[in-house]
Formats: sequence, structure tokens, C-alpha cells
Amino acid sequence: MILALAVIGVCWMPWVFIESKSILVNGFHTKGTNFGRPGLFLSYASGLAFLFFVLNKIWAKRTNVFVTTFAFAWSVRNYLILSACYGGECPQKQPGLYLEVALTAIMLLMSLLPKMEIKNK
Repeated sequence: MILALAVIGVCWMPWVFIESKSILVNGFHTKGTNFGRPGLFLSYASGLAFLFFVLNKIWAKRTNVFVTTFAFAWSVRNYLILSACYGGECPQKQPGLYLEVALTAIMLLMSLLPKMEIKNK
């Protein structure tokens, strides 16, 4: 649960710094680039994951695996796009970019290991 909230928090941290344009990019503020808002989907997916972590239903745990897989895939996509070199210039990666991938990977792992008692009828 806390990981889902931490992922949303990391979206506000700096991800990359583009030196030639003096732009500090995070998940929501990417002015001067064509990156869009990569943290928006990640925040929605993490919010859903938080909800599914809280619910103690088997369908929620199964759906959470699906949601966290998409969140992890999106964070890897963000890492690949934002750390790519354009025109011979490579952006400086900031800690938020690494934290984003690490936290979503741990969140995916935690969704695969739910703590839930199953009662046989």
C-alpha cells in the first residue's frame, strides 16, 4: 500500500535534467519537451493499485497483478524514453527516474504475494 503512494510521490521528484534547454523534467512538468505527462498514467495506476491492496477480495488481488504490471511496464517505458540521447545530447538522469522503476517493480512483486486467507467451502 505504501509503495503505491510512494510511486505517486516520486512522480513529483526530478527525473531528468536537459542541460541544453535548462529543463528539469518530472512526471507532471515537461514543458519544452514532447514527453507529455508520463506521471499521470503512473499516478492513476498506483491509485488503483492502492485501492486493490486495501480490498480483501480475491478478484481485487488478481486485478492488482494486472494493474501493477501495467504500471511497471509504463515506468520502464518512461525510463527508456526519458534517458534516451537526442541529437548527441544525453539528459542527466536524476534519482526520481531510478526510484520510479524500482518502486513499481517492488509494487509488482508485492501484488504477486498477497496476504490473504482462502477459506474452502
